[in-house]
Amino acid sequence: MPATIINGKEISNHIRAGLEQEVAKLTVEGIKPGLAVILVGNNQASRTYVTSKQKSCKAIGMHSELIELPENVEEQVLLNEIETLNNRDDIHGILVQLPLPAHISETKVIETISPNKDVDGFHPINIGKMMTGQDTFLPCTPFGVLEMLKYMKLPIAGKHAVIVGRSNIVGKPAGQLLLNENATVTYCHSKTEDLPSYTKKADILVAAVGRAKMITSDYVKEGAIVIDVGMNRDENGKLCGDVDYDDVFDKAGYITPVPGGVGPMTITMLLYNTVKSAQKVIANRK
Repeated sequence: MPATIINGKEISNHIRAGLEQEVAKLTVEGIKPGLAVILVGNNQASRTYVTSKQKSCKAIGMHSELIELPENVEEQVLLNEIETLNNRDDIHGILVQLPLPAHISETKVIETISPNKDVDGFHPINIGKMMTGQDTFLPCTPFGVLEMLKYMKLPIAGKHAVIVGRSNIVGKPAGQLLLNENATVTYCHSKTEDLPSYTKKADILVAAVGRAKMITSDYVKEGAIVIDVGMNRDENGKLCGDVDYDDVFDKAGYITPVPGGVGPMTITMLLYNTVKSAQKVIANRK
C-alpha cells in the first residue's frame, strides 16, 4: 500500500495563516515583529534562501531587514553589528546566515546573538533549555519536523525514532525533541556499523545525512514514518532528498517529499520564533 504524503507546504500554509493573525494583533498593540538577517559574502544559495525569508516575512506582515557584509569583513565588525541589533527594540529576531567565511568563528557569532533574539535556536542557552524541556526557541528544521508529526496526529510517545545524522543544526536537536515527546531515540551516523539493522527497527525514521537517495527500501520498516530532511542534487541535477523516494514510497506508511516536505517548514518555524519573541515583549510589559 502506498505511503501517505506529509505535505509540508500545506502544513506550513496552515501555520502561517495563524501567524499572520498574531502579527496583526501585535501590530495593533504597537509592536511589529522584526527579523534582521545578516548575509556575509555572496554565496548564491545563501542569497536565495535569505530572499525567501524576506518574502515570507512580508507575506505575513512582519518587518524584515537585510544587512549585507563583504566576504572579507573582519570578525569584530560582524560581532559589533550583532550587538547593535541586540540593543534595537524594533528587532525581535536575529539570524546570521550560515555558512560563514573560514576566518569567522561560527561559535563566537552564535554566542554573541542575544538568547532572547536567537530565533534560529542555536545559542547554547537555548540548546540547554531545549535539552531540559524548558520553553525556548527551538531549532527551526527539527521544530518543523515535530510540528509535521503533530499536524498529522501521528503517535510519537513510546515509538522508536532513529535519526540518521548528528549535526548540531538538525540531527542532534531532532532526536532531543522526539525524546522530549517520549519517543525512544537512536542516533546513527557515518561511523555506525550495519546501519540498516538500526533503521529497519524505526517507527519514525529521520534522514538528515546529506547524501542523495542513500535511504532505500532496504533501510525501512514496513509502515514506518519517513522524514527526509536532505536537500541534494541527483545525477541529473534534479533536487532530491536523502531518501530514495520512489523506492521507499510503497513501503513507508507516511513520507515527506523533496521538495515540498520539510523545506517549507524551516522558514515557517523561523517566523514562528520571531513572532514568539515579539509576544514575549508584550508579556513583559504586563
